[in-house]
Amino acid sequence: MQRKVINPATVFNSLQYGFSQAMAVPDGRRIVLSGQVGVDAQERTVGPGITEQTATALDNIEKVLAEVEGDLSHVIMLRLYIVESARDQQEPIAQALLQRFPHNPPPSSWIIVSGLSLPEWLIEIEAEAVIPLS
Repeated sequence: MQRKVINPATVFNSLQYGFSQAMAVPDGRRIVLSGQVGVDAQERTVGPGITEQTATALDNIEKVLAEVEGDLSHVIMLRLYIVESARDQQEPIAQALLQRFPHNPPPSSWIIVSGLSLPEWLIEIEAEAVIPLS
């Protein structure tokens, strides 16, 4: 699948934060994932911090995509919901995105929210992916 990231010099450099401004994607199977949080398969919150919870949410996205023969390279959009109490802890999130998406990162929106479903959850990540037709 040939994707094209779009990062014009006329807008700010989002690549330093681990995402692109836009992405052009050819036809394929569109996969829309529900929000993933920092919990394991037994529904236990993993770690008290944003670093652990972000890593686990991204792991969960990878696991869901694997079920439909996809992976993170197929992600075309991320929406990150970050709780207000973690507003000042965005650097570990950017580092996680840079690590998981080192080349042609997907566009993303970062939204600060007052809270998530459980008070210990600090981040929820929604993803959209396009997997090439076989």
